[in-house]
Amino acid sequence: MISDFVAKFATLIASYPEDIKVELKEGDENTEIILFANQADVGKLIGKEGKMIGAIKTVISGCKAKDGKSYRINVEPIA
Repeated sequence: MISDFVAKFATLIASYPEDIKVELKEGDENTEIILFANQADVGKLIGKEGKMIGAIKTVISGCKAKDGKSYRINVEPIA
C-alpha cells in the first residue's frame, strides 16, 4: 500500500515516470522505502529545501499511526 502510493506520487512529478521504481526493505523496527528515479528527476522529487520529500514523509507518517511501523524514505538515482 505505501509503496504503491509513493510510486504513483513520484510518477506524477517525474519527467521520466517509466524509470520510477520503489523497493521496500523490511526491518524489525522500521521499513525503508527506496525510491529509484532518473538522475534528472531526483531533484524534483526532493524539492526545494526538501519540501517535496518532506510532504511525502508527512503522508507516510499517517500510516505509522495505523499499522505501528516506522517508515524511512530515500531517493536514489538509477545506477
